[in-house]
Amino acid sequence: MKLNIPWEWYRTFLAVMKEGSLSGAARVLAITQPTAGRHIAALESALGLVLFTRSQTGLQATDAAVELRGHAQAMENTAMMIERSAASFGSGATGLRGVVRVAASEIIGTEVLPSAIARIKEEYPQITVELVLSNRVQDLLNREADIAVRMTTPVQEQLIARRMGKIEIGLHAAPEYLSRQGVPESIDALFTHTLVGFDTMTPFILQALKQYPQLNRDLFTVRTDSDIAQLNLIRAGAGIGMCQVQLADFSPPLQRIMPDYFAFHLDTWLVMHEDLRNSQACKTVFDFLAEDLESYINRTKR
Repeated sequence: MKLNIPWEWYRTFLAVMKEGSLSGAARVLAITQPTAGRHIAALESALGLVLFTRSQTGLQATDAAVELRGHAQAMENTAMMIERSAASFGSGATGLRGVVRVAASEIIGTEVLPSAIARIKEEYPQITVELVLSNRVQDLLNREADIAVRMTTPVQEQLIARRMGKIEIGLHAAPEYLSRQGVPESIDALFTHTLVGFDTMTPFILQALKQYPQLNRDLFTVRTDSDIAQLNLIRAGAGIGMCQVQLADFSPPLQRIMPDYFAFHLDTWLVMHEDLRNSQACKTVFDFLAEDLESYINRTKR
């Protein structure tokens, strides 16, 4: 039997899953708590499932709700994509317009892309750019983003991919730190310095450790999983850490340490869902980002 379930019920379901309560979901969705409760009750009745049980900490999702969440999230992503695509295909007398969602890592999103986005807004003020900062690979096929900067070779079909080049990672420190502590000339000397690094293992870290197994977590006496925090700690003179070589020329400048010992490369791609090839707004943003990324990657390496 075909179920005719309104999208708003699923939207409320996702909000309850994220917020853990009817009141939280109602606040996020700008609806009343009784309305949120009716949506959940109606969805449970339509599906013939119990989705939440009450606990001391709020509403507890059942196994059925956990299983359903991924499908509902895909529906939400698709709904958002439809809205963005509809807006992106129009250009009236006032110029190109639309909503384009861009996903990038923390460092690329904060250090590299802002200049491109500023130029986009200057030339096309009616394009809305949504910038998502995450080191997780955003799923373009499920429409979590329209365009993404990726540090791995795309393997999914249905994507338009342009290789930007390789970003090199090296060990860097602030000149002020090195003037106080000296410049290490050997691996043994390096390990006597304050090292800034990761706190939790990630796929990227595991890949790097295959090449540099000595750089394990215990060596870092300043630890954080935020790439932005690591970069700012290095810039502040807290110690020596990993940084994109191209960033060394940014203000404040950094000095590279032992390039013959440590050099790690990230293959960098700009990708977009192929369904957006006829969206002039998405294509325009893609071209602006590609130009700035190529310029960034091809900077003179220190």
